[in-house]
Amino acid sequence: MKIGLIGGSGYAGGELLRLLVGHPVFEVAAISAHSNAGEKITSIHPQLQSYAGEKFSAFQSADFAECELVFLALPHGESAKIISQLSSSVKIVDLGADFRLTSESSWDKYYGGQYAGSWTYGLADLPGKAAEISSATRVANPGCYATSIALGAAPASGFADLTDLVVVAASGTTGAGRAAKINLIASEVAGSLTSYKFGGIHQHTPEIEETLTAISGQHVKVSFTPVLAPMPRWILSTITVKLNRTISISELRASYIDFYKDSPFVILLPEGQMPKTSAVGGSNFAHLQVAIDDHTNRLVISVAIDNLGKGAAAQALQNANLIAGLDASLGLLGNGLGA
Repeated sequence: MKIGLIGGSGYAGGELLRLLVGHPVFEVAAISAHSNAGEKITSIHPQLQSYAGEKFSAFQSADFAECELVFLALPHGESAKIISQLSSSVKIVDLGADFRLTSESSWDKYYGGQYAGSWTYGLADLPGKAAEISSATRVANPGCYATSIALGAAPASGFADLTDLVVVAASGTTGAGRAAKINLIASEVAGSLTSYKFGGIHQHTPEIEETLTAISGQHVKVSFTPVLAPMPRWILSTITVKLNRTISISELRASYIDFYKDSPFVILLPEGQMPKTSAVGGSNFAHLQVAIDDHTNRLVISVAIDNLGKGAAAQALQNANLIAGLDASLGLLGNGLGA
């Protein structure tokens, strides 16, 4: 099956190309990159020696005419501009934000610019979502923070008050994209932690609220503080929420295990073992741990994902598998890299 990638020079695009090398069905037929058009793929992504000698092309719709499926890995606001240039019959997974939100007012508040509408939201590990995605032709891939937080909090809707969700999450620098920025250079980041988009203004806030509201039936509100960590990739999210009924730790763990019984990618770790970012590197896995803080009657959840894997490229491949009628795990069951 011929597929294309529009926006292959970014971090997520490079990760997607890496994963596609080993895919048994998808054949990469076209790779474009606007600002790096004409450059060798390995000059931007030296790890991708499987693409040695190949170059990024400038985007031309004719290059993607034979593709049955296309990935978009573009900055927000850019995907919507080129959709009309692609065949209406092509299946699309958009790794950007353009089609994630159902609320136009939330788009205006957190992103700005023209609202493009919404596509099927591609968080396939939530109950019932895989079937919904399988019947779609155009899928909005979730944001990295939103993925980790929604996966951690969703199973708690039956015994916790999600109308007051508090999250502090740390991400590596690749989450900010590849554009050169002074605050992201090594001498600024190394040995330092800092919060950013402080005070509830991060653009993934409405995405988290929409996702959890849809699955829980509660009017979810999240207080979300992101933290820039001195590492290139990964996310570690710490989620706390007030319990609204008495629940034992064994019942809590059983609820989480049952909630994700149909997903091979969301793992509740054994008691006493905490999620580590290095353990999920390069993978589509999310590692979770849960605890009950008896002192405050709050549920505490720790979630580790790779922001370029489960938070972007690997999840996009999972969604592509589904809309192509394939097994969701095809090409994605490789373990994390570890330390």
